[in-house]
Amino acid sequence: MIEIRGGTIVTMNPQNQIIPNGVIRIEEGRIVEVTSAEGQPDGLSGGEVIDATGKWVLPGLINTHCHAAMTLFRSFADDLPLMDWLQDKIWPAENRLTGEDVYWGTRLAIREMVLGGITTFADMYFFMDETAQAVEESGIRAVLSRGLVGLTDDASEKLREGVDFCRRWQGKAGGRITTMLAPHAPYTCRPAFLKEVAAAARELDCGLHIHLAETEAENRQIVEAYGKRPFWYLADCGLLEHRVLAAHGVWLEPEELDEMAGHCWGVSHNPTSNLKLASGFAPVPAMLQRGIPVGLGTDGAASNNRLDLWSEMKLAAILHKAVTKTPEAVPASTALAMATIMGAKALGLEEEIGSLEPGKRADLILVSCEESHLNPVHDPISLLVYAATRADVRAVMVDGNWLVWDGVFLPYAASETAQECNVRAKRLVNA
Repeated sequence: MIEIRGGTIVTMNPQNQIIPNGVIRIEEGRIVEVTSAEGQPDGLSGGEVIDATGKWVLPGLINTHCHAAMTLFRSFADDLPLMDWLQDKIWPAENRLTGEDVYWGTRLAIREMVLGGITTFADMYFFMDETAQAVEESGIRAVLSRGLVGLTDDASEKLREGVDFCRRWQGKAGGRITTMLAPHAPYTCRPAFLKEVAAAARELDCGLHIHLAETEAENRQIVEAYGKRPFWYLADCGLLEHRVLAAHGVWLEPEELDEMAGHCWGVSHNPTSNLKLASGFAPVPAMLQRGIPVGLGTDGAASNNRLDLWSEMKLAAILHKAVTKTPEAVPASTALAMATIMGAKALGLEEEIGSLEPGKRADLILVSCEESHLNPVHDPISLLVYAATRADVRAVMVDGNWLVWDGVFLPYAASETAQECNVRAKRLVNA
């Protein structure tokens, strides 16, 4: 058993309890007790006792939309509109990717994410066996899906690869890997292919991960091609009946949000990526008002350029205040929920992660509350969202195992991974 004692526990449970001088007890990778240390005996006979004095203890952060191996393209194609960025820069470079490239790029991404307190990420990319291998070796939790483009003659073959990946990896790595199917976007998937994907998801009983309504240009393209907006296009192809993680959702209209709220759909809000690519402002307050679970995502490092959920959290809170001219649009407590329990709901994993409650997996982080920029402490939630940074993360646990201790990433060293990625990145972009 592991006992974490003396810290301020920010539970993110349904009551939003904050427990000063708290105790968390963990056994076999699950939380068995969350309580106050007052009146509790000191120490734990035969177990590991962690003194968390001077720390906030939070659920691990959840990155709901990422292309992890795109760390290889960080700083390569900046300051471009989305379609120019994709068609002229990213897609040609991606055509040169190998499985080993993706493995090393994912290792780099995982180290960056975990050091910043991210314990779960949802990934859509290529060579997902190599991505899963990196996840298994590192100890992080992940929701993985092979990106599927339905415009080529081999689209059905790629779908079979995605299905086979789901069958091989669902529940692997000690249960840390969950799988989905990932049709890339409405503009890269024809109706017949989307219907194939929906049928496969039904057979596998898995969710779907798709880019949706990211730009105005996407909306125009789908209206011109099919006579309807992207959301209704997906609905007509049978996706409404499935659990769907919709990335971005920048250009969704009120009636579309109404329909989405009546189904098992969640949204990944990616504020930095949306701003950097000039995609627009997602109607996040309207989504939240309808009860749609909205998580936070970094997107890939090629369009962000950091895999830092602390900056996404602060930006999500302040951006929508300015857009709506309403300071209460996304309060700090909501932004923190988006990075934790609401992100878990968007992924369909709220019974397992996202809050510190008995029965849930022991995915948690220890954040220093002794730094100058985090004092005085009037409101811990406000400080965490508006003042804390990834550098304040001191320890990270996933499934009861420490991946970061005293700011040091334990699974593997940085130097070999960074060197490999620099060599591979140069080959990919200079060919």
